[in-house]
Amino acid sequence: MERSPIGDPFGIRPGEVAVELPARFDAGIYFIGRIRTPWTSRDDCPKNARESDAVCTVEVDARWAAALAGVETCSHLWVLYWMDRARRDLVLQAPRHYGEQRGTFALRSPVRPNPIAASVARLLRIEDTRLSVIGLDCLDGTPLLDVKPYFSSTDAVPDAIVGWHTKRGE
Repeated sequence: MERSPIGDPFGIRPGEVAVELPARFDAGIYFIGRIRTPWTSRDDCPKNARESDAVCTVEVDARWAAALAGVETCSHLWVLYWMDRARRDLVLQAPRHYGEQRGTFALRSPVRPNPIAASVARLLRIEDTRLSVIGLDCLDGTPLLDVKPYFSSTDAVPDAIVGWHTKRGE
């Protein structure tokens, strides 16, 4: 484990462990746009998308405009995005707000081997290829991976449990 330089906003916290990343990628993706938010630093960003009522703009590239047909009928959307400024090498993390070490796959942290984030966002309006939404938690300029309709009938699992979080009394 190597320590990051002092002042590195994505450095390793006490209790965190990093691994060496693979030498090459296994697949490719297309960024289909960018997300505009009021947050330019990690410290300003909400720790989860439900903590903010900020209106953000999902900018879909013009080539994908036809793919937005029918999206205006959705009240909520899954927005998938690439946390391009997050570390990718931590296997154990110690989030500030929990203070306890957890495995990366037990957390919703953007720090993961493939920094894919997903938020359910409320759609306010669409203007051309710009979607105004509430419910994102990423830095301004974050690459957009996909937009999908949110189906409450199949996407919600009311009895889902995250045991370690439940034990915190929240």
